Amino acid sequence: MKNIHHLSRALLIWLLCSAMATPDQPKEIFLWASGAPGSEGKTAPEKMRVADGGDHVISSIHRPSITPYFPDASNATGAAVIIAPGGGHSELWIEHEGYNPANWFREHGIAAFVLKYRLAKEPNSTYTVDKESLADIQRAIRTVRSRAKEWGIDTAHIGVMGFSAGGELAGLSAMRFDNGNAQSNDKIERESCYPDFQALIYPGNSGRLEVAKNSPPVFLAGGYKDRNDISEGIAKIYLKYKEVGVPAELHIYSDVGHGFGLRATNRGAVSHWTEQFRDWLSGLGFLKKSN
Repeated sequence: MKNIHHLSRALLIWLLCSAMATPDQPKEIFLWASGAPGSEGKTAPEKMRVADGGDHVISSIHRPSITPYFPDASNATGAAVIIAPGGGHSELWIEHEGYNPANWFREHGIAAFVLKYRLAKEPNSTYTVDKESLADIQRAIRTVRSRAKEWGIDTAHIGVMGFSAGGELAGLSAMRFDNGNAQSNDKIERESCYPDFQALIYPGNSGRLEVAKNSPPVFLAGGYKDRNDISEGIAKIYLKYKEVGVPAELHIYSDVGHGFGLRATNRGAVSHWTEQFRDWLSGLGFLKKSN
């Protein structure tokens, strides 16, 4: 009887695990299968904490990755966005600035990829924003472009979105890009890391973002009640893009501050920012069809 009891318990656990591992459950894809350059010898496990409001917050990232959210083929537009959550470069607020918007985009025909990038300002970190963190988002763009045909994505409709510190990272990727290394033995590195569009949501350190005539079009959003360097900074970015003639759209929501992301509790105009972003993409021709 004891053996039967143990067998029944094991079977129950197996059934529960099988039920959770559904075929459409997003599966993390590591950006470098054999480990990221600059992370050699770093074996500390990833950490997760739950914030007071219930948000899951990630840190100790040494194996950068993307988690894909694919739309149903019936409403897929061919566009894709790589999402970089914020967290001051010391952690990632992975839900309201990652998984939540990714789910929304998936439901509205846009493939989304939530990026876990290495953290430059985590205690005792050896990483920098301009080297390892930037390399992670560039590698993410190359990875999606290298598998675009497999995933039903248009190679000219792959963009980036970043929140707060992730917004700085997305903005840097729109400044520092290349056409890939045609001689590389790594097929991913042969691909361009140019983002075809960018969405900077209350980006940090925006004063360092430079604009050129070949910069990708930009969607900017933030809160009037955010700190001045961000709420005024995104207006200054808009003017930089306007000056060089690159398409830009700016939304400053009067009744919110920093970190609104995408939450069920958002109210008023800010609760529609994802729809406004999608309309902006459509207007620029990045969506093959509208729903």
